[in-house]
Amino acid sequence: MGIDPGTQIMGFGIIKVINKKMQFVQMNELVLKKYDDPYLKLKLIFERTLELIDTYHPDEIAIEAPFYAKNVQSMLKLGRAQGVAMAAGLSRQIPITEYLPKKIKMAITGNGNASKEQVAKMLQGVLALKSLPKNLDSTDGLAAAVCHFYNAGRVEIGTTYTGWEAFVKQNPKKIG
Repeated sequence: MGIDPGTQIMGFGIIKVINKKMQFVQMNELVLKKYDDPYLKLKLIFERTLELIDTYHPDEIAIEAPFYAKNVQSMLKLGRAQGVAMAAGLSRQIPITEYLPKKIKMAITGNGNASKEQVAKMLQGVLALKSLPKNLDSTDGLAAAVCHFYNAGRVEIGTTYTGWEAFVKQNPKKIG
C-alpha cells in the first residue's frame, strides 16, 4: 500500500504482487478540505489508514516523505499527517518505508523532476488503468506503492521501520 499524506487530500494506492508481478487493486483519496479542525483531520487520516489496512491487509506500506518547503507551517502540517498515517501502520505491525518524492518520480518515470501528470500517465500504462482520477493525489499514493515494488530488496533507498521500537531506535532525536 502506498500513501501520499496531506492535510487537504491524502492519496493512497494499493497493488497486489503475485509471482513478482504487480496488479492494480485500488486507488482513491481522503478529501479533508472541508474540515477546519486540524486535529479532526489527523484523526480522520488515522482512522482511514486503519480502515484500509483492515480491509486490504497490506504486507508493507510505502509513504511519501515530506519534502523541504519554504513554509515551515506547511511542512509541520505535512509531517503530522505523515506521522499519523505511519502510526496507524505501526499500530498494526506493518513495516513502513519512506521515499522522497524525487525517488518515487525517478522510479516511475526515470526523471526525478517529473510532473504529477507524467507520473500518472506512466502508472496508467504500467498498470493498464482505464482512466485517471481528476485529482492526482491518489496516483501519487499509488506511485509510492509501485516505487516500493520496484525497489524490493534494495531497502537502502528508503527508511524502513518494523515497529515502534525500530522507529524510536532509528530516530532518537524525534522522541522527546
